[in-house]
Amino acid sequence: MNPNRYLLFVFFVSLIISGCGNRHDTAPVVLLQTELGDIVVVIDVVSAPITARNFLRYVDEDRFKEAFFYRVVRLDNQPHNDVKIEVIQGGIGFVESDLRLPPIVHENTEKTGLLHKDGVISMARREPGTASSELFICVGDQPELDFGGKRNPDDQGFAAFGRVIQGMDVVRTIHGQSADGQTLISPVRIIGFKRVKEHGPVTE
Repeated sequence: MNPNRYLLFVFFVSLIISGCGNRHDTAPVVLLQTELGDIVVVIDVVSAPITARNFLRYVDEDRFKEAFFYRVVRLDNQPHNDVKIEVIQGGIGFVESDLRLPPIVHENTEKTGLLHKDGVISMARREPGTASSELFICVGDQPELDFGGKRNPDDQGFAAFGRVIQGMDVVRTIHGQSADGQTLISPVRIIGFKRVKEHGPVTE
């Protein structure tokens, strides 16, 4: 093959490979508009595909249209828990609702590698495999929510699927709102969930 044609061939192959890699390295970004400000999260559809796609279905089908942040867990409001955590929790609630989808398979952190660090968004649940519409955001690192953590007696932890990339000040503001035990006295309405763009590599 002519040397110049060979170099041109290598150049175009490199472009194709680079383009494919870029597609795989992007992730959906979702804007949560709340009464107290905006929170932007990047969703890891590669590491936690079942959990991430479930969340995105709620977003795309407008199933979060009645969503609130209604629970805050702080060091001062969990007197009966030896293992303390700090999170805010929201969703459409645990009441009967046509907006709720069926529960999903539990993707624990041992499977996904997504640990409950500051700003990580994850699924609330009862038993493994019961998560559907309720989510929480970590305030500070919460290793006891990972696989093997002691917050839940089944040791399976919770299913992380993304992280906050903007708006942790809003998360902390919600976390500091007045509560009766762990229930917010005035739940914070989530005005809207919507995709806003694609993000670069989720590991950055």
